[in-house]
Amino acid sequence: MGATSGAVWGRAEQQDFRSRVRGTLLGAALGDALGSPVGDLSVDEIRAEYGPEGVIDLPFGHGSRGAVSHLTQLTLFSLDGLIRAQVRRDTGAWHPPTDLHRAYLRWAATQHDWGPDERRKEDGWLAREEWLYARRNPARACLIGLADDMMGTLDAPKNLEEMGAEAAARSAPFGLLVGWEPQLVMQLAVECAAQTHGHPTAYLSAGAYALIVHGLARGESLDAAVQRSLQLLADWPGQQPVTDALQFALGAVRQGMPTPARIEELAGAGTAEGLLSVAVYCALVGEDTRHGLCLSVNHGGQSGTAGALTGALLGALHGETALPPAWLAELEGRPTMLVLADDFAMEMTQGPALHGPAASSPGWLARYPRA
Repeated sequence: MGATSGAVWGRAEQQDFRSRVRGTLLGAALGDALGSPVGDLSVDEIRAEYGPEGVIDLPFGHGSRGAVSHLTQLTLFSLDGLIRAQVRRDTGAWHPPTDLHRAYLRWAATQHDWGPDERRKEDGWLAREEWLYARRNPARACLIGLADDMMGTLDAPKNLEEMGAEAAARSAPFGLLVGWEPQLVMQLAVECAAQTHGHPTAYLSAGAYALIVHGLARGESLDAAVQRSLQLLADWPGQQPVTDALQFALGAVRQGMPTPARIEELAGAGTAEGLLSVAVYCALVGEDTRHGLCLSVNHGGQSGTAGALTGALLGALHGETALPPAWLAELEGRPTMLVLADDFAMEMTQGPALHGPAASSPGWLARYPRA
C-alpha cells in the first residue's frame, strides 16, 4: 500500500489526477448543496416550491445558497486522514483505518466544540477551519459511532443495524488512491465505513462506491468501473443486495427517459445500496454534469446523499472543469476544498519530496502532523 512512485507521474498525468481529485471533492459538495435543502420534500413539494422542472439551481439552505451538510464535512476529513496516514508511515506506523478514525474524531469535535482549539497542535490545519464548526444535520449513526474513542472494526462494527448511505458518501476519497490495488481500496473503505455503519449492506456499498471512483480516477469508463466493482464484490459475504442494486442501475439505463419515479424505484427504502444505485444511474444517463446532478436530487428521497454520491462520480469521471462554474462560485468552503484537494494530489504524486524518515518539510508536518 502507498503512494505511487514519483517516476510514474509525468506532468500531464499529475495535472489530470489533480483535476480528478478536485472534481471528486467539488462535485460531491455541489451535489450535497443542491440536494440537502430538499431532502425532506416529495417530488410534488419540490415542484410546487421550485417550478415544474424542480431544482435546477442551487437552493437556499442552512442560511445561504451553496451551503453543504455533514456529508461534505466528513468527506473533507476523509482526505485529511488519508494524507495523515501517508505522513505517519515514515514513523513505521501504518494502519490507515486508525488514521481515518482519528480524522473522523476531529470532525466529531467540530459538532460539539464552539470553534478550533489552537492548543491542539496535533489537529493540523483542517480542524482549524472555523466554517466547519457548524452542525449540519449530522446522521445519528455518525454521531453515535464517533461518540467515544473506541474504533469500530469489521469484527466489532458500530451500529450493527445501520444501513444508511452516509458512510458511502464520505468514501469517495478512498477511490483516489490510484496507486493502490483495487482490493486494498475496497478493504480500506469497508473497514472505515464499519466505524459508524455496521450493517454489511452499508459498508459494502461504501466499498463498492470507492471502487467505482477508483476506476474513474484511473481513467476507466463508468460502466467498466462498475463492472470491476461487481467482480470484486462477489467475494464478500452479504454482498447480494449491493450487487443487485448496481445491476438494477445498469439495467435501468436501457428503459427509456429518466423520471423521478424511476429514480425513486432505484432508491427503494433509501438505504445505502439504493442510493448507490441512484448515483450510478444518474451519472450514466445524465446529458452532462449539471443534468446528472439535477436528476439525482429531484425525487422524493434523500436528495443530499444521492447528489453527493452522484457528484463525486461525475467529478472523478470528467474532472473539475466539467462542473457548473456558477454553482462553484457560490459553493461554501470552496477555498478550503481546493487547498485540501491539491494537498492530497501533491502527497500522492510527490510525497517523498515532502517528507521521509530522514528529512521532511516543516511546513508540511505542521499542516499534517504525525501525531
